[in-house]
Amino acid sequence: MKLFLAILVCKLGRAVGRLVGKGSSLPGKAALKICPDILSRVRLPEHIIAVTGSNGKTSTVEMIASILRAGGKTVVYNQEGSNQIEGVTTTVLTHATLTGRVRADVLLLESDERYAAHSFKFFYPTQFVITNLYRDQLTRNGHPEWVYDAILPAIHPDTELLLNADDPLVSCFARGHEKVKWFGLDPQVLSLPAPTGVYHDGAYCPVCKGPMEYGSVHYNHIGDFRCTRCGHRRHETDFTVTAADLDRGILTLDNAVTVKLSFRSIYNVYNILAAYSVCRTIGIAADTAAGVISNYVLKNGRMQTFTLGAHHGTLLTSKHENSIAYDTNLRYIRSTDKPCTVLVIVDAVSRKYFTSETSWLWDIDFDLLNCPHVGKIILSGRYCNDLAMRFSFTSIPQERLEVIPEIPAAAQTLQESGDEALYVVTCFSDRDKLLDLPAVKKEA
Repeated sequence: MKLFLAILVCKLGRAVGRLVGKGSSLPGKAALKICPDILSRVRLPEHIIAVTGSNGKTSTVEMIASILRAGGKTVVYNQEGSNQIEGVTTTVLTHATLTGRVRADVLLLESDERYAAHSFKFFYPTQFVITNLYRDQLTRNGHPEWVYDAILPAIHPDTELLLNADDPLVSCFARGHEKVKWFGLDPQVLSLPAPTGVYHDGAYCPVCKGPMEYGSVHYNHIGDFRCTRCGHRRHETDFTVTAADLDRGILTLDNAVTVKLSFRSIYNVYNILAAYSVCRTIGIAADTAAGVISNYVLKNGRMQTFTLGAHHGTLLTSKHENSIAYDTNLRYIRSTDKPCTVLVIVDAVSRKYFTSETSWLWDIDFDLLNCPHVGKIILSGRYCNDLAMRFSFTSIPQERLEVIPEIPAAAQTLQESGDEALYVVTCFSDRDKLLDLPAVKKEA
């Protein structure tokens, strides 16, 4: 009776939530109050794929879902991104019959890295993709090693892990685990000779704390690593980017299939590879997977084009308080060669915590914007002065900077002058503060 009632309440709550535009976690929360162990009582599909990590979860899950559907699979996944146990419960029960059978071939779950152990307390993924681990939302997540320890209890012995071979900390999940497949980039692809950025999280081995050395680096501390003391090193890969040309936007996977990039970012390369790897693992043909992700345009709103006055703009959404997400978008701007203006907005520093903590701004490599085609840089939002202080410690000439605290005023200034390309770098909470202005015309 509890099972039936919990499913019914969840379905009704989800229907009401959609009508009023509320989030997707409350129906699951209500169901868990009625039947706390309901996730152990429902009949789940043969394949349960989970994706976690500091960055790339939502994008990777979206691509996995598209590939699986192209391969003839019915897929249920937490499309809204509600990735803690309440949201997972809503997803599962919304697509279950009243008797508790989930109607799908694959259950696909984006999982919050801190709460994975709670989400998978009553069932476990058949495949578990871990994208990366690095500093992210300091006020919430502390440090990467703490997040690693939070994920570890969620890993069941029978789960098949798909791990980023280029991440020293993620690689540690394979220790003592039998079922592991690896994805990564060949060292000569998109390689730098040494770690870059304003900090170096990969300086020491996560196993023994010995000095780490790198044959090559793809970004930050992600690359061909080796500990000089204990020998912890990059594993050989099962799924590999064997050639890449970001200028032309072309990848080669496993020396066999070609993928064209809609967004020419190293981040996107890893997300594509993670999605490709897990889909191939459960039997999707290589050409099917490659066909879907070629020129794939994400639907999750991370990138939005628009016009503002005579400017053609691109809004690049970064994850809150995540320096590497910001660095990735700054690298994308740097890789373009057209004259442009950059608008950086920091108006909210957290979606969940009441804090004015802005130390994470110092982890962002804003010097990436010190290149010939980047002209004016406008700093806006409630924390524009914190931004200005951070920029004062870069090599960017101060005369190129302009501080305009109010976002509408910054938009008006841009609307009234210039026709160069415009890039906006901001977070999820602040993106619509620009896009919803009357002067901004969003493109489809």
